[in-house]
Amino acid sequence: MRQKEIAGNLDTGALKLWALIFMIADHAGVRIYKNIPELRMVGRIAFPLYAWCLVVGTVYTRRPLKYALRMFMAAVISQPFYMIALNHGWDQLNILFTLLLGYFAIAGIRIRRNGSHVWAPLAAVLCTEFVKVDYGAMGVVLVILLYLCRERRGALAAGMAIFCLYWGQSSSVVTSLFGYRLTMPGSLTFALYDSKFFGAFFRLQTFALLALPFILMQSKKRTAFPKWAAYAAYPGHLFILWLVQLMMGKTTLSAAKMLLIPWM
Repeated sequence: MRQKEIAGNLDTGALKLWALIFMIADHAGVRIYKNIPELRMVGRIAFPLYAWCLVVGTVYTRRPLKYALRMFMAAVISQPFYMIALNHGWDQLNILFTLLLGYFAIAGIRIRRNGSHVWAPLAAVLCTEFVKVDYGAMGVVLVILLYLCRERRGALAAGMAIFCLYWGQSSSVVTSLFGYRLTMPGSLTFALYDSKFFGAFFRLQTFALLALPFILMQSKKRTAFPKWAAYAAYPGHLFILWLVQLMMGKTTLSAAKMLLIPWM
């Protein structure tokens, strides 16, 4: 029965590896190579892949409470590394908290107890109005959307396309790609860029749509990726990112101290 419940890629091991690579590229583009916008573009692929892995994990887990507890512990452990690596404060929570809210929403939909299929997703989204998490309400909504569309590839494709085009409207405009200016008058890309429909594709967050082929891909094999390694990879890559910034002189120990202990 669960085989029919998931129409997309079930090889979450491979997806997590790809998501990690794209996330590293994104964070490198944020803190180290700010003059390479393509890193931020490919970085948009990471979150939808993690969101899809959460959907698959929620459907297949036999211990939902343990699954949530493990995610919460990883989120708490990762928070200090998230802060020093990406220059955030305690009031800005990392992506694992976003996924945890998405998990809460999905769990409520699946349980369907005392109207939980209605109030749980609403509560998860509303929570982002009071607690600032990475990707905010849109991140939680994407998790819910992927879960609701999980049984049909066509629904996944349509849902992701519409959502990413809408999501992209609030993000920055992409004006160049691999050194080629997209806004050069008289060029084909400018004609597409200037049109209302195709212009929506030239937004940074719209590039999250590139995650769709990975989600829809049918894979018969299952890539081995231990749970502990998947959780450790997030704070681990953030710590390495911080060390690289430290060695390059892009941050200091005192800056990290100010972020972690602002009251001292």
